[in-house]
Amino acid sequence: MHRWTGSALVLFLLVIPGLSQNRTYTLDATPKTVAWGYYDAAAQPVLRIQSGDTVIFNTLITNSPSGLEKAGLPPDQVQQNLRDIYKEITTHGPGGHILNGPVYIEGAQPGDTLEIRIEKIDPAIPYAYNGFRFGAGFLTQDFTYSKTKIIPLDRQRMLADFAPGIEIPLRPFFGSMGVAPPESYGRISSAPPGIHGGNMDNKELVAGTILYLPIHVPGALFEIGDGHAGQGNGEVDITALETSLSGTLQFIVRKDVKVKYPRAETPTQYISMGFDDDLSEATRMAVRQMIDFLVDEKHLSRDDAYMLTSVTGDVDITELVDGNKGVHVMMPKAVFARK
Repeated sequence: MHRWTGSALVLFLLVIPGLSQNRTYTLDATPKTVAWGYYDAAAQPVLRIQSGDTVIFNTLITNSPSGLEKAGLPPDQVQQNLRDIYKEITTHGPGGHILNGPVYIEGAQPGDTLEIRIEKIDPAIPYAYNGFRFGAGFLTQDFTYSKTKIIPLDRQRMLADFAPGIEIPLRPFFGSMGVAPPESYGRISSAPPGIHGGNMDNKELVAGTILYLPIHVPGALFEIGDGHAGQGNGEVDITALETSLSGTLQFIVRKDVKVKYPRAETPTQYISMGFDDDLSEATRMAVRQMIDFLVDEKHLSRDDAYMLTSVTGDVDITELVDGNKGVHVMMPKAVFARK
């Protein structure tokens, strides 16, 4: 295993039967290994890997040490690397997410597809928070003040203790996983999702799922963060069960697959996505992406693809609060089973 923390590289070789040439790296969140609040084609990579390699990402909660302490978290429970990042990084934004990366995948070129196999995700700390503030969230005019709630996590039982008598099952996932946008975009905020993926906040992207992202620049420049222990579709108050996560992801450069927009699959579903400030337009994008998938990959006519999406596809709101709203369509794999 390779462990890269920005100051030292210690080499260990992970031997995988049949895949001994592939390696596993660990990327901690430190002042030297994060992109705070942006995706950018000009960003310098903090780690270089080969297609087929795996990275263990130890990501950080999206909040400040002072914000967590004001909400009632004991100071000794604030992670030291979060304090280090807030102390040492003085220029960041325009978004607010602390993202591990970027990671450069050798051989990745514009027009290729990055296949990201999400192998494992675990909560890294025994708490999460949820919070809202005026000026953000779907009902900001109804809640014209700020409030943050610290929520204990039982990592053995995989439950969040939201309130007396209310326990929430944990389904950890990364709110933000993305590649650099086209160079012409410049530095973009980590807040709105788009063609690069980014802050998709798609609660379906748990361990065991696969994300496909179109590659826009050499090396792809992958970033990840915004850990969630769980979330409802919509994420209506602007936060989920926000926490620090450890995730194991494998990266494969696919030159035989051409996706134009972020796409995913679970063991039981194919997922298309759409992002736009207009919810109707985001929905049109997601439905069209599903139709394109059914035509290209399942060899349906466009008419049948449209009909199949209507009779068995589920159109869900991903999130409503990230500038660009998100919609995803879920198509059950079981309908394609052969007799």
